[in-house]
Amino acid sequence: MSTSCNINFSLLEPHVCSLDPVGSLNDPSFPSLGYTPDVVDSSRGICDGSDLKRKASTPIVDDGRGDKRPKKDVDSKDIISDASRRKSKEVKQGSIELSLVLSPSESGKQGKPKRQFVSDDESPPKSVRLLQAHTSEVFVCSWNPIIRGQLVSGSRDAVLNYWNIPVTDDDVFAQPQLDPAIALTDLAAATQADLTSLDWNSDGSLLAIGSYDSILRICTASGKLYFSDNRHKGPIFAAKFSPSGQWVVTASLDGTSCVWDVKNRKVHRHYRSHEDCCLDIVWLDDFTFASCGADRMIYIMSLGETKHIVTLKGHTNEVNSVKCSPSKTHLASCADDGTARIWDVTDIHNPKYADDCVILAGHTSCLTGIDWSPNSSLEHNELVATASFDLTARLWDSKTGECLRVFMDHFKHVYALSFSPDGRHLATGGGDGWLHIYDTEVKEKLWSWYTGEKSGIFEIDWHSWGKESLVSVALESRAVAVINFRKITAPQLDT
Repeated sequence: MSTSCNINFSLLEPHVCSLDPVGSLNDPSFPSLGYTPDVVDSSRGICDGSDLKRKASTPIVDDGRGDKRPKKDVDSKDIISDASRRKSKEVKQGSIELSLVLSPSESGKQGKPKRQFVSDDESPPKSVRLLQAHTSEVFVCSWNPIIRGQLVSGSRDAVLNYWNIPVTDDDVFAQPQLDPAIALTDLAAATQADLTSLDWNSDGSLLAIGSYDSILRICTASGKLYFSDNRHKGPIFAAKFSPSGQWVVTASLDGTSCVWDVKNRKVHRHYRSHEDCCLDIVWLDDFTFASCGADRMIYIMSLGETKHIVTLKGHTNEVNSVKCSPSKTHLASCADDGTARIWDVTDIHNPKYADDCVILAGHTSCLTGIDWSPNSSLEHNELVATASFDLTARLWDSKTGECLRVFMDHFKHVYALSFSPDGRHLATGGGDGWLHIYDTEVKEKLWSWYTGEKSGIFEIDWHSWGKESLVSVALESRAVAVINFRKITAPQLDT
């Protein structure tokens, strides 16, 4: 691990640390987007291709845990779209070329083929709004949980824009230009200060900001700097408030996590558990959090202890993300070994549970993200969705490990996914520039939107205010898209 890496940070590409000056690793004709699915090398258990790795790879030791749980195969009938979907879909300037494919059940029958995508032209002009004020790629976006319509977006050049989106005013999507209410253009002086993480506290008064310049910043809802600290010696990949807002915890390339006392504006404790970069963190409750890293480990920390209290082992490659279930009973993790795992955290002091997990197996390449459905029905087990470099997203039963559906509509890496606040819909976005929205009950695609040139989708955030529901999308094209979900035209969509 290096804390003085010369490689630029990118949310499009896995990071590979280097102390040597290098040129761009990307294709100049289409910077930073690959289109070939990467497979998991069974002999190493890692994503094939060093140019697609986020961090330097480490040798994998097979400890036999991979077969602890039976792996669920997916029947062909559960796969949305078929092999013909992988035919190239041409994107022509000023228009979208629609492709027509047959579903597996229809391939041998006469009848009308299913349409693969809904054209932008079929959506009303007021359904999608582009916010164009950033001058570099937009990496992150986040809705304020309390202040109605307040959206914050952050870009590669460390600019933070605050937007006020009229939630119930239909005319906002027809306006020629909507400028940010607040623009923080001098947030960082460093040349490498890409914004990597945004997280609001529960009352929407403070925003925690992670950055590649290693500095934690907390700003107010009005754009004032509340607190900053440069204790980390490497880029901060995640910064998150505890449920009460009393604490902020960070994950850094320097291999450490820090907890800050927000009210007193000072460090509470600095944890040094990981042997490689710390990639993500999540709170289990107000005094306990979990961190994951490139060392393949997941550690559970208590604010009252100086070291981790539980180690979760099982992944055979770098663990990219951890998320806690809405019920606070389970922890989900996803990794470069092509699997996700569900850990029971109802009794973290019982050492037996640390070796027992549900393995979600089926992806053929690195997993880039994982998310819990926020509102699973009491009659059903909690749902989990995963995104992968294998061009697919999957929907899982978190208790049984069964894959409920494979979504195969992307034809480049899937980078982002987000459930709707009511859990009824799932949005996915990737390097192909397509945003797809699915119904999680019937498990069918409802709507698709293409972003246009320089089409990478980096992050999706979905928020609702009563019947109003807006989806924000951070784009490589230096814009933020805001989608009025109620105005999307799709025959199956129940609004």
